[in-house]
Amino acid sequence: MSNPRHAPVLLDRVVALLAPALDRPDAVLLDCTLGLGGHTEAVLQRCEQARVIGIDRDTAALDLARERLEMFGKRFVGVHAVYDEIADVLADQGLTSVDGVLFDLGVSSMQLDVRERGFAYATDAPLDMRMDGTTGDTAADVLNTYTVSELTRVLRDYGEEKFARKIARAVVSQREDAPFTTSARLVELLYAEIPAPARRTGGHPAKRTFQALRMEVNDELAVLERAIPAAIEAIGVGGRVVVESYHSLEDRLVKRAFTAVSRLDVPEDLPFLPEGSEPLLRLVTRGAEVADEQEIEENPRAASVRLRAIERVRPVLPPVRTRRGATR
Repeated sequence: MSNPRHAPVLLDRVVALLAPALDRPDAVLLDCTLGLGGHTEAVLQRCEQARVIGIDRDTAALDLARERLEMFGKRFVGVHAVYDEIADVLADQGLTSVDGVLFDLGVSSMQLDVRERGFAYATDAPLDMRMDGTTGDTAADVLNTYTVSELTRVLRDYGEEKFARKIARAVVSQREDAPFTTSARLVELLYAEIPAPARRTGGHPAKRTFQALRMEVNDELAVLERAIPAAIEAIGVGGRVVVESYHSLEDRLVKRAFTAVSRLDVPEDLPFLPEGSEPLLRLVTRGAEVADEQEIEENPRAASVRLRAIERVRPVLPPVRTRRGATR
């Protein structure tokens, strides 16, 4: 566990943001991106009244996390699910709400470290990239079946790759000779298609393409777009949702969702605030928090993190029924 990629990003700050919501008897945290269980372990150690339901779509990660967290007994439950299935997970656990929800988005350290998963570009490996290796198309399927336009969209939108169309055209051309199956051939293509001056800045030239393929294979943005509202709906009064994102599109989605539910929905020039018009939730973080230089030096993954948190301050009131049975 000495590899810096195994260190959860902003661990102390994340636990500090969750702690006020979990400092109550039988408090429950839903860790939507369990991974190797680093955040969950810290919460269980520091929030002694809390228990955690940890979900992950990666069955291998779940097995490792269960082993790591076995010492906490019934205070931890691991569930195989995708994090947009929050309502189903809670129903299966006999819960109607939780006190905290945590998302640490992106690829986990274990997925990067296991060569056969195909997430890393540093070693030659099968082009898989599925977080749940039991279902769905692989990165190779994407490369070998998408049109130039489709590949360009993926690389441009998810990887913010300046040479997206150039790369897409080269992929479609080369796959006519032989399909793409391993990462080394793709990395070789990227070195050939990305001009030398561009390769010298912004990290490894394959970083953006591999990120884009991973996000497409796992439908990450669409899943997140469903998951954030579900998380907000799942927390009770005093409950908090904490999100760590590493991609501008992810952070923009989270910011938009948090802003929508914490904004006052009354005219700005109204001289008073009508009772019941206060927002149901409030922003806990002021904008997006980032890692300091020391953490980035110790854990390079922290360089791109954006941390946001929101808290429910009022319950959702049931609709008022009129005499005729209508609601308002």
